[in-house]
Amino acid sequence: MATIRKLRGRWQAQVRRRGMKPRAKSFDSKLEAEKWARDLETQVDRFGSAPDTKILESTTLGDLLERYQREVSPTKRGSLQEVQRIDVLRRHELAHRTMVGLSQQDIASFRDERLQSVAASTAVRELAILSHVVEVAIRDWGLPLNRNVVKMVRRPVIRNERSRRLTGDEEQRLLDGCDTGKTPCLKTLLIVAIETGMRRSELLGLRWSDISHNRRVAMLHMTKNGEGREVPLSQRAFQALMDWKEAALIDVSTIFPLTAGALEQAWRRLLLRVAIADLRFHDLRHEAVSRLFERGLNVMEVSSISGHKELRMLRRYSHLRAEDLVERLG
Repeated sequence: MATIRKLRGRWQAQVRRRGMKPRAKSFDSKLEAEKWARDLETQVDRFGSAPDTKILESTTLGDLLERYQREVSPTKRGSLQEVQRIDVLRRHELAHRTMVGLSQQDIASFRDERLQSVAASTAVRELAILSHVVEVAIRDWGLPLNRNVVKMVRRPVIRNERSRRLTGDEEQRLLDGCDTGKTPCLKTLLIVAIETGMRRSELLGLRWSDISHNRRVAMLHMTKNGEGREVPLSQRAFQALMDWKEAALIDVSTIFPLTAGALEQAWRRLLLRVAIADLRFHDLRHEAVSRLFERGLNVMEVSSISGHKELRMLRRYSHLRAEDLVERLG
């Protein structure tokens, strides 16, 4: 049984249990002292011991974020983006909260505040980072927390599905618009994107040595899901690559010598030139996957080309035209 007494104007709680070092702590109110003692006794009854909360009282969430950013983030493929997100989290007032006082309500308030200024997908990514930081601190760094409070908070619902596809003469207008631009490889890049459904990062990382001429296949050594795959090239995509190889003014190993930022700028300028609205470069992946289904390929065949592991995600990318399905039904 805990001992609660008033000592020098404050309330002191003391817990003594056989097999553990006596623990004592002072509070401003008797209610706080009783709650602390009750929680400590519950932990002893459940786990047979109680953690030393001194480290939790001196360690802030910002301390954990800083260590995670230094030790864990560099080992990840998307380290640059994660480091940038952690920088944002470290500047937030939540980072000053000590781990002994971090609660579900703190995380929920952080979520609701972020949703006022960022998209739900951004808030979900930030919560995922916080959750993994706390999890690593518990499992690998020995932080004496009995639960991960971030996991107990509901994640925002992401509603960013798009059904935008190329309509009418939009594809031809895009390709014609490339001829008047200042990015020589853009036309070839768009053709390969529409024909294969490769992601932007996969396209920009493609090298001439990755193209198997006799098999007509592009070999991707590392993709977003952490695995490599082989992407079959249609005759149109293969011919576009060969034409670009002959016409290229510079001899480089990378097929499309562009950064992600340069491609984004070139894409925006292209849309303005050809007067096409509400079309993202990533929508070309939607278009490609949908066309693969319309050509009669089954789910397994399409997923092997696009690199999707889950049918749920593949369904988001495949937007089939009803009139095309009518023709197949007969």
